[in-house]
Amino acid sequence: MRYLLALPLLAASPAFAQDQMDHAGHHQHTSAPTSADPSGSSTGTPGSVSSGDAMESPEAMDHSMMNGSMDHSGMDHMQMGHGMGMTHGSAAPMPAGDIPQAPPPAEAFSGPDFAADQFVGADVMAASRMHVVREASGMPVFWLMADRAEFHAHEGKDGYTWDVQGSYGGHIDKLWFKSEGEGNFGEKPERAEVQALWSHAIGPWWDLQAGVRQDLAGPSRAHAAIGVQGLAPYLFEMDAAAFISNKGDVTARVEGELDQRITQRLILQPRAEINLAAQDIPELGIGSGVDRIEAGLRLRYEIRREFAPYMGIAQEWKVGTSADYARASGEEASVTNFVVGVRFWF
Repeated sequence: MRYLLALPLLAASPAFAQDQMDHAGHHQHTSAPTSADPSGSSTGTPGSVSSGDAMESPEAMDHSMMNGSMDHSGMDHMQMGHGMGMTHGSAAPMPAGDIPQAPPPAEAFSGPDFAADQFVGADVMAASRMHVVREASGMPVFWLMADRAEFHAHEGKDGYTWDVQGSYGGHIDKLWFKSEGEGNFGEKPERAEVQALWSHAIGPWWDLQAGVRQDLAGPSRAHAAIGVQGLAPYLFEMDAAAFISNKGDVTARVEGELDQRITQRLILQPRAEINLAAQDIPELGIGSGVDRIEAGLRLRYEIRREFAPYMGIAQEWKVGTSADYARASGEEASVTNFVVGVRFWF
């Protein structure tokens, strides 16, 4: 009875079908009509093979009975490849509910964070990882950018502006260099300064900077400087610093700009700068409170990422007492300039 139940499974098995094809190529079994014998035996024709002959001749054995005698009830069809989401006689996948949906067992997270600790030692590996971090983050890199190198035109008084900064160091600590100024062609620079700063990362987006600033135009002034520079929310690049001069004057400056990409190469950049002073500085034409405000809009095209010409408009206002100082010296308190320049870095 067990053999009869196993036959349908064998008939559906690819292995069984292949076995029958192989044996069919070696043994040509022919059959012919037989006549019934009252004794219960059958008499075959000359071309047939009797069951008795089959038992006596190995070449004429009934291989279907050999295969049928194998007990397949204990076979693991998952290991035979029948449990891979397919059913016999159908290419349809198994229902999604049969796929385990439970989270990984707790044992999956019971091992160490670093497998090498078990073989080398946690202390040795911790020191090695710190060495890699220092090498990767402390490798000195030099970077220099001219954010503004521009020509500006204003009612026949053509002038220039520069704003250059660079750094040398790793990701955590750097030496920063900054210089900016402006003036009219054929005249001495109206403003010019240079800064040397030590910069230390205080977060993923911000650096704390401290150092010195030296004025190169007008009355000589040296300043101690401290400030922050980084990326504010909504991708505003910020630079804020306070200065204390060797004369005891306290001033501050806040700059911000934002790059708005119109295309991958065409970029619109609004920029603003506010200068403040804690007291009047008549020899520098600076009044207490808000001294000067600058706002500009520049459109640049990146021929390469490192080289981008631009054009735009810039407006400057002197406010309060600073405006009075400007008018007293024959200057305008408000100036509008059309600018053309280039931004580059390496």
